[in-house]
Amino acid sequence: MAGSGFDDFDVEQFTRRADARIAAVERLQVTLASLVGRASDESGLVEVECTSQGLSELELHPKAMRLSSGELAERIKETVRAASDDLYRQMNQAMAEALGQEGDQTRFLNDPEAVLAQVKEAEAAFDRTAEDVLGELDRISRRLDL
Repeated sequence: MAGSGFDDFDVEQFTRRADARIAAVERLQVTLASLVGRASDESGLVEVECTSQGLSELELHPKAMRLSSGELAERIKETVRAASDDLYRQMNQAMAEALGQEGDQTRFLNDPEAVLAQVKEAEAAFDRTAEDVLGELDRISRRLDL
């Protein structure tokens, strides 16, 4: 039926694109969970690793014990920040590769958990939209006895 608005709609192509997007989001979730941010202070006395779960490794060289407690604490904090920045940079890069270069990617650096929530929300919205479109196509087909 001409002019119905669905004449040029390719359900198979839509489904392939939806499946590809969902697969990309699933791969992104696995990638994000596996990333490790690393840093060490300039003298190599403090080494840190961070994951999406937080601080995962802290190694102190024996010579670090010669530092004052205040200086050691400051080096640890700076190194944790650097490792965290490294992790967020990796997350930003992975998200840009998986989701495209849309918008300002620096927002990922500030709140990666919020971005993950947005990815999950977008996936759910996409699923709902696909179901709505396919349901409407099914209703139209039944109405037209196709």
